[in-house]
Amino acid sequence: MIVRSFKDIEGTDRHVKAASGTWESKRLVLAKEKVGFSLHETTLYAGTETSMWYANHIEAVVCIEGEAELTNDETGEKHTITPGVMYLLNGHEKHTMRIKEDFRCLCVFNPPVTGREDHDENGVYPLLTEED
Repeated sequence: MIVRSFKDIEGTDRHVKAASGTWESKRLVLAKEKVGFSLHETTLYAGTETSMWYANHIEAVVCIEGEAELTNDETGEKHTITPGVMYLLNGHEKHTMRIKEDFRCLCVFNPPVTGREDHDENGVYPLLTEED
């Protein structure tokens, strides 16, 4: 059994801050736990825009706090994401998040991330494993 708090993670290698400066993430469960998924609390900052494409992962996101506009970059479809709203990137959709107010969410990734990932120039997380 693992019990871990956000406070436990602050300032550790599980507290990841994007090179872009647009988000930070506290990685509660990572690939090294070997449970088939990773679980993160991520905060995207108000006034920022982040384009992403999880070509190697499926991601489910539940908004806990804040507001963002989610755009499916492939179709142009836009959605307002507020507390209690979930979105699932089950088709590896290229998407952009425009953050209206600090946006805090819980994210689940499959396959799990290692904690070392950051978006590349295409918005993609590389597919890393614990052996890398």
